[in-house]
Amino acid sequence: RVQIRLQNVVQIKSTGGAFAAILSDRSVITWGNPKNGGDSSLVQPLQNVKQIQASQNAFAAILFDGKVVTWGCPYSGGDSSKVAAQLENVKEIQANKVAFA
Repeated sequence: RVQIRLQNVVQIKSTGGAFAAILSDRSVITWGNPKNGGDSSLVQPLQNVKQIQASQNAFAAILFDGKVVTWGCPYSGGDSSKVAAQLENVKEIQANKVAFA
């Protein structure tokens, strides 16, 4: 369960209905409403995560290799598949309600 795994949290972010936490081993756990990013199973395993940002209904994670992974509502930035090849050497992510930059 999530409670057992919520130890050694480095960073935590929230959307309108979900949470994502980076643990000290740089893995990520998520919980909450799947429509709001609470289910990251499609992008698992989330390892070597440097930073997470949250929009209203989606999450974006920068990995230590500079790649970006997104999940959650596609209308809030949760589907970056069309630009995935361009998301390399990323240093920082910013979010608004419906998108990431």
